[in-house]
Amino acid sequence: MDQFCAAPCRGGEAYGANGARTSGAPIVGSHLRPGPFTDRAAASIVAALGGILWIVRPKCSLYVDVGYLLSAAAVRVTGTSLRNGIQVDYESLIDALVQQAEALSELPMLRVHWYDSATDGVPDASQQFIGELPNVKLRLGRFGVDGQQKGVDLRIGLDLVMHARNAVADVFVLVSGDDDLTEAVEEAQVHGVQVILLAVPNGQDRPHGISRHLIRAADGLKIIFPDAIDHAVTKVETPLAVPSPMAVSLGGHPRAKALLTGFTAQEGSRAPRLSSALASSGALDIRPGTTNHEDPPDLAEQIGSVVTNVLTTFRSSATPEALAELTAGKPSIPRDIDKALLTDLSDRLGEVDLSEAVRHQLRARFWEQYGQA
Repeated sequence: MDQFCAAPCRGGEAYGANGARTSGAPIVGSHLRPGPFTDRAAASIVAALGGILWIVRPKCSLYVDVGYLLSAAAVRVTGTSLRNGIQVDYESLIDALVQQAEALSELPMLRVHWYDSATDGVPDASQQFIGELPNVKLRLGRFGVDGQQKGVDLRIGLDLVMHARNAVADVFVLVSGDDDLTEAVEEAQVHGVQVILLAVPNGQDRPHGISRHLIRAADGLKIIFPDAIDHAVTKVETPLAVPSPMAVSLGGHPRAKALLTGFTAQEGSRAPRLSSALASSGALDIRPGTTNHEDPPDLAEQIGSVVTNVLTTFRSSATPEALAELTAGKPSIPRDIDKALLTDLSDRLGEVDLSEAVRHQLRARFWEQYGQA
């Protein structure tokens, strides 16, 4: 349903006393209140007051945590969260997310908010390409000295609350699984906004890596259409250089299209931050925020499976130089590989924090299996 207000509204339309669109200052008065109405009713009100009424068209807005989206998509495609094992058609992926968000909300899209990290907050080539797509707002955090992304969760949370307070959209669609966003979702709902979660599907087409607290807070949980992920995110079978976005012609209209690896040039070896709590299926049923103090009986098997997946993905996408660098740096494990190992095992076990003993076993097993190849 449409709404009306007594002040100019972004995306609104002005109607005069005869019901026709017009321009000029709207009526200012406390007797007008937001609420559902028909065009005939609106025209009657305008005729009685002799002024102009602004009609606000409801919209939805999309908020995408790129770290979650790509690491979870990498798990679906390659079996590990190692992001340099995938290549992404970003334009196709964003188009699919917009179409699904509009279908879920039954409202047109206002804007896509794309949250990622960059060195010193400066976008690289792929991020610049994404930021120049129509109705896409690029929001960048930065990397800390430890390679962790900084400021992304805060930006998402602040935007959710501020946009809800300013009534920029009626339905927020959030692509994230981070427990830290729970309070921001609840605050947005206080201001009358519906918040729907879109989760990346795992190999069994179930939501991957979503905090249980976030699920309880949101108004609904859906998975991204599996075909959309499978079409836009593919496994790197041979090492690829990151290409520059190229302009191609579709139907006579120039259109930019990029097919890029899942990590940006500025990220280098950095990997996405592990979510605060995971709700994906795992070997153990452990509440978010807790740690299992007893090793599961199949721990060695789980570690072996994780290491195998990470090594397979790394070898299929690494250049000869990267392989030589890994060998030369032994016993140190590159940061992106180490993060993938820890993230994947945490996901398997359903634990937020792995003990030092388990971490030691995991890293030792990595070098053991690497030497067997």
